[in-house]
Amino acid sequence: MSKKNPIYAIVYTALMAAIVYVLTLLYVPLGESRVHFGNAASMLAGLILGPWLGGLASGIGAFFFDLTHGYEFVEALVTFASKFLMAMAAGLVAGAYRKEGNVLNGKGHLRVVLGCVVGGLVYIVLYMLKTFVKQHYVGGVPLDGTFTAMLAKLPATAINNGFAAVVTPILYTALRPALNAIGVIERLRPRRS
Repeated sequence: MSKKNPIYAIVYTALMAAIVYVLTLLYVPLGESRVHFGNAASMLAGLILGPWLGGLASGIGAFFFDLTHGYEFVEALVTFASKFLMAMAAGLVAGAYRKEGNVLNGKGHLRVVLGCVVGGLVYIVLYMLKTFVKQHYVGGVPLDGTFTAMLAKLPATAINNGFAAVVTPILYTALRPALNAIGVIERLRPRRS
């Protein structure tokens, strides 16, 4: 059993946070929202780093994106929490701490896809809840206006997470052999005896 390497954990968490930040920059406007690639990067962080470090990387990358793009500090904190939970859910459901050798089997692939779907659903629920609270309780918008705002934001967030649920398992499956070959996964999450 190899020992967990904290330097690898710090470096790869920072690297995945930067990837989340950069891929959130790539977007296409859609109504009052935008379709971006940040959610796919967030879920990939959960799969590669595991639920806790992946959640941290996802949250940090999204937090700094919000701070550098005009969002208030409190909203950036809410984004940190929701992106953390999305990546954490993807990593937990996918069983990021379990591995059978260096190859994903059929059941492993299914868990990865299911993890990305669950992570996306977690984020959609949290994003809609954030929109509801911000519109109705903070902004004082009546319920009908609040639901209209939520409905306007739903297509973009559903597309973001649908895209992420399709693309992330493909990326993870492609990257996993290379990460195993250079020992990244073993150093981040050593095998349990």
